[in-house]
Amino acid sequence: MGQKAMPLNRRKFLLLGGTTIGLATSAAVRGLDRKSASQANHNLSSAPQTSPSPAPQGVFAPQRGDVRLIVISDMNSQYGSTTYRAEVEAAVKMLPDWQPDLVICAGDMVAGQSLKLSQQQVQSMWDAFGQKILQPIRKTGLPFALTLGNHDASSYRNPNGKYVYALDREVANSYWSHQEPGLQYVDRADFPFYYSFQQNEIFYLVWDASSANISDEERVWAERSLASDVAQQAKMRIVIGHLPFYAVAQGRDRAGEILNRADELRLLLERHNVHTYICGHHHVYFPGRAGELEMLHTGALGSGPRSWLGSNTAPIQTLTVVDITLDTQTTSYTTYDMGSLEIVKTEQIPRLLVGPNGRELRRDLTLADLTPEESNQQHVLSK
Repeated sequence: MGQKAMPLNRRKFLLLGGTTIGLATSAAVRGLDRKSASQANHNLSSAPQTSPSPAPQGVFAPQRGDVRLIVISDMNSQYGSTTYRAEVEAAVKMLPDWQPDLVICAGDMVAGQSLKLSQQQVQSMWDAFGQKILQPIRKTGLPFALTLGNHDASSYRNPNGKYVYALDREVANSYWSHQEPGLQYVDRADFPFYYSFQQNEIFYLVWDASSANISDEERVWAERSLASDVAQQAKMRIVIGHLPFYAVAQGRDRAGEILNRADELRLLLERHNVHTYICGHHHVYFPGRAGELEMLHTGALGSGPRSWLGSNTAPIQTLTVVDITLDTQTTSYTTYDMGSLEIVKTEQIPRLLVGPNGRELRRDLTLADLTPEESNQQHVLSK
């Protein structure tokens, strides 16, 4: 078994949460067919409810915080697909064993964003998501928070201001209007596109980052929501959106793959003491920090995982357990390679990633920790 992850304070960065040695298990999900993956998953029985470190049997069990989140993202497969990879199916069955307070999906639950798909095909994808992902999670009683991704309901507009993927947005809106995710809403007037909720003394704001633009209307709404009494009186504030501020993955360090006006948006969150921005889209796990804001880049659980900028490391599917200590506003990450069920170790993760519009440090580091070479590192466009 590995060592326990240490909590990490947003201003005192001692050690990246989730640092471990290997796991006792060697059962891999990657490479198994769906039948064998299901059988392997059947053998992962629930941890005792009284355990201070609940986890599926045979995998590393991190110490539970005051609040536990499980964060997943980018679960979809090829365009129009109504099936999910074995890693996704395995993760859904394993979720209750970690005993989270909340499951967060950072987008791309289905595989839309193709004008070749009919309304029936788009509806079939959401029906399959409900049957294979949402319903099994909700049947366990776990709340499910979501942000829409570009393949779910892209907010990209044409020069005339019309949504290019209006059908995707229409079907997604209809689907979620009939679901009850189990959230304690503060503002759900524009759910599922943007909304806020509060659970376990944490205020969550979800905005529509399904394309590179956060609209002026949403920026005003986010500013007002984060400045509200309910947000500021919460013990922590977390914002969730699909696209990140800055690039972390190969092939995604381009306009359209990161948020426009990123520095301005980051400063908006910092003004209101947001602790963490949770995002997806780049398909690689990176626990980062820019300025005073921590960034949890959630790796892909489904198809198309990517490598970090400047890295030749083989891509992996991941799932992240976040344990939060409320009084100190500290978070600890434990991220699993869902192919091997091993922990992603700190030393596997780059210390610094430089994209076209800014840089992120690994969140256990400060600028003073960088070498002169790292401090002068420039962005090199990936292939």
